[in-house]
Amino acid sequence: MVVLAAVHLTQGTSAVGATDLIGLMFGGGSEEAARVLVASRLPRMLAGLVVGVALGVAGGAFQSLARNPLASPDTLAVNAGAHLAVVTAAAFGLSLPVLPAGGLAFVGGLGAAGLVMALSSGGREGPTRLILAGSASALALAAVTTLLLLLYEQATIGLFAWGNGSLVQTDLVAVRQMAPVVGAGVVLTVALGRRLDLLALGDDTASTLGVNVRWTRLQITLLAVLLSAAAVTLVGPVGFVGLCAPVIVRLMGVHKHRALLPMSAIVGVGIVLGSDIILRAVLGGQGGVDIPTGVVTTLFGSIVLIALARRQRDSRPGRQHAPVRSRGTFLAVTIVLVSVLCGALVLGMLAGDTWLLTGDVMNWLQGRTGRALTFVLDQRYPRVLAAITAGAALAIAGTVVQAVCRNPLAEPGLLGITAGAGVGAVALLTFVPLAGIAAISGAAGAGALLAFAVVYGLSWRGGLNSDRLVLVGVGVWAGCFAVITFIIVAFDPWNTGKALTWLSGSTYGRTPMQVLPVAVALAVVIPIVALGRNELDVLALDDDTPRVLGVPLEKARLLALGGAALLTSTAVSAVGVVGFVGLVAPHAARAMVGSRHARVLPVAGLLGAVLVSLADTVGRTVIAPAQIPAGLVTALLGTPYFIWLLWRSRTTTGGRS
Repeated sequence: MVVLAAVHLTQGTSAVGATDLIGLMFGGGSEEAARVLVASRLPRMLAGLVVGVALGVAGGAFQSLARNPLASPDTLAVNAGAHLAVVTAAAFGLSLPVLPAGGLAFVGGLGAAGLVMALSSGGREGPTRLILAGSASALALAAVTTLLLLLYEQATIGLFAWGNGSLVQTDLVAVRQMAPVVGAGVVLTVALGRRLDLLALGDDTASTLGVNVRWTRLQITLLAVLLSAAAVTLVGPVGFVGLCAPVIVRLMGVHKHRALLPMSAIVGVGIVLGSDIILRAVLGGQGGVDIPTGVVTTLFGSIVLIALARRQRDSRPGRQHAPVRSRGTFLAVTIVLVSVLCGALVLGMLAGDTWLLTGDVMNWLQGRTGRALTFVLDQRYPRVLAAITAGAALAIAGTVVQAVCRNPLAEPGLLGITAGAGVGAVALLTFVPLAGIAAISGAAGAGALLAFAVVYGLSWRGGLNSDRLVLVGVGVWAGCFAVITFIIVAFDPWNTGKALTWLSGSTYGRTPMQVLPVAVALAVVIPIVALGRNELDVLALDDDTPRVLGVPLEKARLLALGGAALLTSTAVSAVGVVGFVGLVAPHAARAMVGSRHARVLPVAGLLGAVLVSLADTVGRTVIAPAQIPAGLVTALLGTPYFIWLLWRSRTTTGGRS
């Protein structure tokens, strides 16, 4: 740690080097070197040290509390909650000093951690459930944060880079105020180390040995959230340090908490300072200013998460239970949903910044409208069709993914597919600003399919393990979003709204040519999944039943996931990143018509089409002429359902219902 700190001080944008700094140590050196050291380099190095200590200890505490090696401030959405709290204050013009801002971040982080821990039953029911609960909650919180960044772009300028963990400091004020908070939090957490050792033996054993389990859990949670919030307040959310540091220490064979926590702090500092050193060594001093250090730590953390996932053993196969519904119920639900979809289609054509009448639409269909109305409807109908087809595609893809993974909390977005599409699209938007819509859609589709290939390849280890598939997907998802952040901040930092809008799922400016790939994908995949509906029923049971019935397990999985990837990639290329549709629609469909895929698939497709269509209509109407991207609306609508779903199934082993 000392060596890394010394090397770190020699890097920067000025010409002050190691020789000048050594001169200062012995009473020599120039005034310029002293000013650079005090005003820039020392604050940055100390910020990295404080953050590394805070996140290392917080991660170790969270992992012990949940008895889960994948628990961390990131996977428990603590960083996302704290980030949202700080951005909310900035969006509404509140300029808070460091300590009040830290208090606000603490409240946001504590609320997020409490929610995720409750939904995952404390995180002890398996890493997959914790990861899904935390990742989905973080996605929902990030959706609100992104909405604020888009609506209050001027008030929140610069917070996009900060939101990914930037060590840039202009003075020592923030470090001086946060360092005592972190120091006190670390001392108190280490002091509770013996109680954590006893908790590792089980709640009953710890109670027998005199530990007040509930009170100890509350204390550790408060201290870990406090440390995480202090780190976010100082430099923004630095990804995956709290996950990697304790894991590395445990791999060294250290398990007693009074040694584990201090060593996690040291390793955390090494990860933060080492990442910053690598960043500035590769991109130069100015690159270290422009690019958040959290991008590098997230890339490193995604690799660690994938490595841990590849060691993960599949949990006991679960079944997706749903009430049995009659054929009459299925027909009634289908008729109602078709009617609702027709209503959503009509509403989508009528609503917007310019409200129209049904007569206007009828005249437009007959070619009898004026130039102004013709222009409005010519721009509007591709958006409506894009929302309907993309929603149906995402819902069907989510149904297939949940069946193959045998996990009703999985969805295409958390398998890295949408993030891969984001890398392709944002890269083209940034490097080829004049690229056409067709080129952007093609780049997004290629990125999505490539990400799927990577996830599938890394998940394969003598067979496809469903839990491993989800965990590797989350790792690839995190890594892809780190790459997206790097591209935006490094090459187009003053035009983040353009990329954020696409990443939030927008139908703005869609053309009929963009709808065509989704329609073709639906036309190709729907017959395949319809023919394989019985195979999906069998795949959702366990690994043994398909083999007994003669179903080629791996071939069926690959074909099903390939179809889901095709649907997702074309949907993302048409409307951008729209979350939660592939999670919510299959669940609602199973609740309505039972778990047989012959009924779930059409109902889920209709529900997805209705959800995205209504989200798009609401997003371009409520604050017209400004617009809220459809993906943010679906995230805000889908989050309450997801929370209810997790809460309902929180006592089910493995997170399956």
